[in-house]
Parts: sequence; C-alpha cells; structure tokens
Amino acid sequence: MEEKKYMNSYLAGFLLGLLLLATIFITGRGLGASGALKSFTVAAMDTVAPAHTGSAVFYKEYAGEHSGGPLKNWLVFEVLGVLIGAFISGLVSDRLGLKFEKGPSATNKMRIAGALSGGLLWGVGSQLGRGCTSGAALSGMAVMSTGGIITMGFIFAGAYAVAYFFRKLWI
Repeated sequence: MEEKKYMNSYLAGFLLGLLLLATIFITGRGLGASGALKSFTVAAMDTVAPAHTGSAVFYKEYAGEHSGGPLKNWLVFEVLGVLIGAFISGLVSDRLGLKFEKGPSATNKMRIAGALSGGLLWGVGSQLGRGCTSGAALSGMAVMSTGGIITMGFIFAGAYAVAYFFRKLWI
C-alpha cells in the first residue's frame, strides 16, 4: 500500500500565518469559526420559531448586527470556504472517503459518542469563552494579545492533561 503524502507542516504553518495576516489586513479581524456556527443557529431559529427569535435578546441583538440577515456574516463564507477547500483537497489527493478513524480498542459507537460530546463541549466552551480556539489563540497570538497567549497555553496544557486518560483508546 502506497503511503499518502501530506503537505510539509512548516509550509502549512507559514501559509496559515500568511492567511491570518491577510485576513487581519483586509477585514480588521482575525480568523474564527464559532461566529459562523452562531449565525447558522440564529438563522435556523428564525426559520423554525420567528416569534421566539424576535423576542429573545440574544437572537435579536445578533441578527441585528448583520444587515441582510445572519447568514451574510463573512465568517459563514469563511467556514463554507474551509469545507469546500477540504473537500477539494481530499479529492485531489485521493483521500476522500467516509470512514471511522479510531484506535484498535475503540468501537464505532465510542468514536461517534466521543466526537459528538467533544463537538458539544467545543460549542458550549466557545460561547462561554466568547470565541473558538482559532479566534482566541491564533488570532490573539498573531497580535501578541496577552489573552491569546494565555489561552494557547491553557489549550495545550488541557490537551496534554486529557490525552493521558484517553490515550488507551488510540494505542
């Protein structure tokens, strides 16, 4: 079986830095993904329960921030671009497919439960922290924000602490 080639991680990091610099220069803001999720949530709530969306302060304030509706937020287009780019990358490199990647001692149910609970925790945490890791850590560190540097430190410390307990599922 032929080994799949990936982009050099140093080159990828350099390109990510250039993208972040261009984003800050063009938009005046850094990268992030949780704002797009919030836009999708507000749009979905407005479709399902417009009366509730109009009366709830959170939805009303957020929907009012973006002229033309919450889906006109540039972060929505950023996330859609990431998804389309990932699809094209997988297609071009012949790595496109639906499969569960898991360790030998994990089951498919454990993998699905872990992915769903991790996604839920990410969503709640990004709202409590007023942004996701890409916005807080990458963009924050790019402008030498003390909060961004501290956030990145805690992200790595938390990941190392939690990884110890879950490593048996992957080894």
